[in-house]
Amino acid sequence: MAENDGDSCSVEDEEHTNNNNNGCDKEEEELSVPRGGPIFVPNLVGSLTSVPLFQSSIVQELQDLEFEVSSSSSQVLDEDISVDELKILTEEELVDMAIKEAFKDNEDSPNLSPIPEEPSDEGSKDHEASNDEACKKKSRKRKRTKAKNHDLEETYIAKVEHVRRIKEKQDEDKAAVTLHSFNPSSKVNDCAITSSRTIDRMKPLRSASSAVKVKSSNIQGYVPVHYPEVALSIEVYHNARKWVKNQEFLVLGQQTLTELRDKIYCLADHVMQKAKQHDPSGYFLIEDTLCNDLRDPSAVDYSEPIFDWLRNSKDEALKKWEWIAAGGLQTKQKAVVGDVTGSQLPHFRAVDMHKTQFCDLKFRLGAGYLYCHQGDCRHTIVIRDMRLIHPQDVQNRAAYPILLFQLKPHIRKCYVCKIFRATQVTIDDKWAQENPCYFCDNCYYLLHYKDGCLLYDDFSVHEYRHD
Repeated sequence: MAENDGDSCSVEDEEHTNNNNNGCDKEEEELSVPRGGPIFVPNLVGSLTSVPLFQSSIVQELQDLEFEVSSSSSQVLDEDISVDELKILTEEELVDMAIKEAFKDNEDSPNLSPIPEEPSDEGSKDHEASNDEACKKKSRKRKRTKAKNHDLEETYIAKVEHVRRIKEKQDEDKAAVTLHSFNPSSKVNDCAITSSRTIDRMKPLRSASSAVKVKSSNIQGYVPVHYPEVALSIEVYHNARKWVKNQEFLVLGQQTLTELRDKIYCLADHVMQKAKQHDPSGYFLIEDTLCNDLRDPSAVDYSEPIFDWLRNSKDEALKKWEWIAAGGLQTKQKAVVGDVTGSQLPHFRAVDMHKTQFCDLKFRLGAGYLYCHQGDCRHTIVIRDMRLIHPQDVQNRAAYPILLFQLKPHIRKCYVCKIFRATQVTIDDKWAQENPCYFCDNCYYLLHYKDGCLLYDDFSVHEYRHD
């Protein structure tokens, strides 16, 4: 089976499924799906868990929280809560605080001695004698008071200037700091070029809070969702570009794996159907469970050759399993400290996909599992998040799995007219300007046909479908 062309799909363009069919607005119902969960962190894998274990633990936590809230609300709080310390001060308020602090320092300093009262008429002679001396003292006191006032003014100005410098330094520090991870409007330096794989991983997060539209025509009836129900966020990645996420679904824990498989889109299915070589077989490998799709009578049990290989090549299987289960980090650690765990192969088992629900499986959040179909077309699937159904979620079970994210394909245009979409692709075409070369129907027939007859046939042509 030929793999998809790595350039046939642009990772720079993505959209939700509500943009795919503009002509069906009347048949669509906008369904608000609460989003959340962890931000993508490479190599972050949770512990082994299951839907029933998570459901029981989270329900118990909610019950304990409700009891704690109800018991605390019955008590009267005597103390008032003050949030003055959390107040954000403006520049004017900082200046006022500096001036008040300076005045406070002035009040704490000793006051000037009071001016002595004027002497009475009695002893006027003594007063006249000391009048000159009193005037001199008053003059000296005025000078000292004026000098002190001048010193206070300089103190106030110095404190205000100090506050101003602090404010300017804060503004400079804020301007110098650029948080590229959280500020989409910031400009990234040319030297800080992020790898394309990291960009591809982060792009789907931009649409994490968008609403989802589901075609009402695709929903068969109404089946209520019973609380408590668990919802799983499951990501499906590209078969060739392993780091590119193609789709993301919101699946209920009570749904079967075949319900998810029927929603997964892959170009290989359409190519094999066009070639009349479609294989209905397929399987999921989640932890130690192989889930085979045997609904079609012609389907093949993919688990049989895998079990034969496990029995005949135990050593090779053990090495591969250690790498898959632990990754390269543990392998590097073993090279330094040796193998201290003595890992063993798990006891693999095979189940029917259409009889297995997600609540029947054990898995790890963030771990990569395998989806294989059409012989050897393999996709990585990741159970990214697990939560309880929210009242704002879609309450109709028939609407699930809900497509939360769909990678928008890059549609190639005709290499000749540069106007219409390409529908044919030729390989080893001697009259084509490129190899392979993409044509619209009109340009293809104008170049290769005359009077309804093919001009030459020493090339191969295929129908072009975007990925």
